[in-house]
Amino acid sequence: MQEDKIEEYLKINMSSYLPLRDIVFNTLRQAILKGELAPGERLMEVSLAQKLGVSRTPVREAIRKLELEGLVLMIPRRGAEVARISEKSLRDVLEVRRGLEDLAVELACARITESQIVELKKANVNFENSLTSNDVTAIAEADERFHEIIYRATGNDKLVQVISNIKEQMYRYRLEYIKDSAKRQALVGEHKEIVAALERRNLLEAKERMRRHIENQEITVINNIKGSSG
Repeated sequence: MQEDKIEEYLKINMSSYLPLRDIVFNTLRQAILKGELAPGERLMEVSLAQKLGVSRTPVREAIRKLELEGLVLMIPRRGAEVARISEKSLRDVLEVRRGLEDLAVELACARITESQIVELKKANVNFENSLTSNDVTAIAEADERFHEIIYRATGNDKLVQVISNIKEQMYRYRLEYIKDSAKRQALVGEHKEIVAALERRNLLEAKERMRRHIENQEITVINNIKGSSG
């Protein structure tokens, strides 16, 4: 458990004026989705309550809600643990992402500005620079910022909002992909190909590059899942 990060999430959520049970739920949910609570890690009510400075009741309620979301499993005679990433859940999330990215690329190809193209190129340079740190979270966030520029370039606030609503679900798989250090440099090249297609306003090429980008993520994470379960 990366306690510093969990404390950071708690402070952010405490400012939202939500009921305590929702604050605890949001804090634990963020920690799971961002990998601070790792797949298979046990969730001990007593230690979590002490860490978060709350009673066991909101922790217990949060764990039940996380179980309903599929992020936590209740194991007989063992208790709660963070759910491992499954091939089914990955495919479900990436099916949604593929459709949204396809629409985003279509709109961005028609509406992206020259300054946003420059911004995309800078974001990819920043992403490449982040690879030297070997900080998986920093790399994932740099990758996320690259894609967010494309979303903003659509000029469609509703699409940006929908993507934002599932961003955390996608983050868990983005993080899993980036853990494979052998694949990181390939992302830089894929980003460059996407930018070049958008700059040329070549819709078919831009869509194909984005689809391949997502498919490569799917293949890698599925192989990792099968490798860890074998």
